[in-house]
Amino acid sequence: MEQLIVALVLVAAVGFGVARTVRVIPQATAAVIERLGRYHRTLAPGLNLVVPFIDRVKEMIDLREQVVSFPPQPVITSDNLVVSIDTVVYFQVTNPKAATYEIANFLVGVEQLTITTLRNVVGGMDLEHTLTSREDINTALRGVLDEATGKWGIRVNRVELKAIDPPASIQDSMEKQMRADRDKRAAVLAAEGQRQAAILAAEGEKQASVLRARGEAEAAVLRAQAEAEAQAMRAKGQADAIHMVFKAIHEGKPDQHLLAYQYLQTLPEIAKGDANKIWIVPSEMGKVLENLGGLFTPPKDT
Repeated sequence: MEQLIVALVLVAAVGFGVARTVRVIPQATAAVIERLGRYHRTLAPGLNLVVPFIDRVKEMIDLREQVVSFPPQPVITSDNLVVSIDTVVYFQVTNPKAATYEIANFLVGVEQLTITTLRNVVGGMDLEHTLTSREDINTALRGVLDEATGKWGIRVNRVELKAIDPPASIQDSMEKQMRADRDKRAAVLAAEGQRQAAILAAEGEKQASVLRARGEAEAAVLRAQAEAEAQAMRAKGQADAIHMVFKAIHEGKPDQHLLAYQYLQTLPEIAKGDANKIWIVPSEMGKVLENLGGLFTPPKDT
């Protein structure tokens, strides 16, 4: 019975010793090992063997990039205005030994260093510059933090400002100024639009006037050409008619009786005019009448 108890004790001791000897480290994690109170080595991810009761794990360090958001901090600008700034820091542990032994709590150290650096950077800017220079502030913070935390085994990758909140009175003034600027831009745009509309209307009226004048000129030219062609055609027609009448008269060989008769037929047409109040009887009228009398006198027998 005693032998069985001793055997069980030995088995338990061996099992406990094996359990203390084997250490499994997760991926992206490092274990800082101390031997008899002094730093011995850093265990890499995977299966590792240590000396039980002599080696112990001092710290398990996460090697992944960490994101820490710090609460809003009041910061005074160069024009004595207090603004509240939220910051986010992205950092990664690159040296587990330094992160364990060079600083008691590297997370608190990063936070306090961020606050003091932020106050130094923003303290040299006025409010307007602070609100419009986030990238400059981020770059300045990252440079200072990366340099200061290097000895802690930490690399600061990025620093971002989540929000910059000025005082309520300043926000109200800024909103009024922005509204005034928007109203001004709207008025300028409206005036510019009206000016452009007036210019375009004037240009359109000018072009319309030019086109109308050009059209009227072309129409007048066409009318003059048409009238000239019509007059030419009428003159040609009259000339042709006169020619035909003259030709017919010569071909008909008229005598004195016929011409006298035609003359008498023409006299009433001359008298139809309102202006024809006075008649002038030509000296040949007697001979004409004699000829007309001869028309009605029967010829003598020969």
